[in-house]
Amino acid sequence: MARIRPFMALRPPIHLAAKVASLPYDVMDVEEARKMAAGSPDSFLHVSRPEIDLPASVDPYDDLVHQQGRTNLLDFINRRVLIQDPAPCYYIYRQRMGAVTQTGLVACSAVDDYQSGVIKKHEQTRADKEEDRVKHVDTLDANDEPVFYIFRSNPEVEGILASAAFEQPDYHFVTADGVSHTLWVVPDQEVIDRLTALFAAIPCLYVADGHHRSAAASRVRDLRKAANAGHTGDEEYNHFLTVIFPESQLNIMPYNRVVKDLNGLAPQAFLERLGAGFDLEPVETAFAPQQRHQFGMYLAGAWYCLTPKAALIDERDTVGRLDVSILQNNLLAPVLGIENPRTDKRINFVGGIRGVEELVRLVDSGEYSVAFSMHPTSITELMELSDEDRIMPPKSTWFEPKLRSGLFVHLLS
Repeated sequence: MARIRPFMALRPPIHLAAKVASLPYDVMDVEEARKMAAGSPDSFLHVSRPEIDLPASVDPYDDLVHQQGRTNLLDFINRRVLIQDPAPCYYIYRQRMGAVTQTGLVACSAVDDYQSGVIKKHEQTRADKEEDRVKHVDTLDANDEPVFYIFRSNPEVEGILASAAFEQPDYHFVTADGVSHTLWVVPDQEVIDRLTALFAAIPCLYVADGHHRSAAASRVRDLRKAANAGHTGDEEYNHFLTVIFPESQLNIMPYNRVVKDLNGLAPQAFLERLGAGFDLEPVETAFAPQQRHQFGMYLAGAWYCLTPKAALIDERDTVGRLDVSILQNNLLAPVLGIENPRTDKRINFVGGIRGVEELVRLVDSGEYSVAFSMHPTSITELMELSDEDRIMPPKSTWFEPKLRSGLFVHLLS
């Protein structure tokens, strides 16, 4: 069963919502965050990326960064940029990006569910990033950014979420990227109780985006439990901030790859090596694959379509059949020498929202030698391997639109 509960969100007044809302902390570097927040004292980046308010010489993992985040959060509260609701509520959050509409429930999920496996993971976390999030959340005394979860479609839950469209929203605004954001507060106890009961009948939730935030919430709970002789299990730190969407509405985009060099090979020798495992076909224009088991490759000013030979694909293997696995196991590792894409500095990853044009730019700049455009991993693939408690290769999924931070904050005490 998936245990969720309402909470008293810190959220901005209506007239500040669009100014406060910001992209998640991990989709930009520090300099990009500085530019986004420049001249915007109410941008939530001052809380989620507090290093922007410190000298560039300060290490982003320094404790000073987390202390600055706490200072900025308290400033937001004191200036009433964020105001806490007087009673626990659920919240309904809808995003529209072009033809994509996704409507999710903002709620607190149980750390116990994460630790028991009711909340299913598909990625490993990096120790340094996880430790950073633990310090950030613990020092802030808040879950400042939500985790993005999936549930298998449930008609009654989706009906309740859809019914919000007939009510006047509490917030509605459009961000600079053209995505509309609409939020409804749900204070009605009867609706709250019904949603809680419906989720209690849902056997599991799936992490879409936010593995490090989930792991950090778990570790912060354990730290606070150990320090609290009167721990009851009902404290706010036993729960963490999530937005939970039905799987039928979600939009996964490709997560493309760029590699700095050809591992000592000349371009022609590299192409010849690929012939052992892939059929190569030159294409005239930038190529974004339209089907599984097909890759685009940009090399020396030319595009190719790569199709793996049948012997490389085992459809019975929920991880091995992923396109990201096929590329890693049969090209990136054996040909380009990238054994661990999680740590190898020669490879980088480009979210599909940037398009294949970004791949061309990066290679033509000389910073990278070759780029690969991917077909997106599907929601079905994600859930099937999560059900088997298996792990995807890193950077397998890119979800759009991104949740905005600052519209709801969960205080831990």
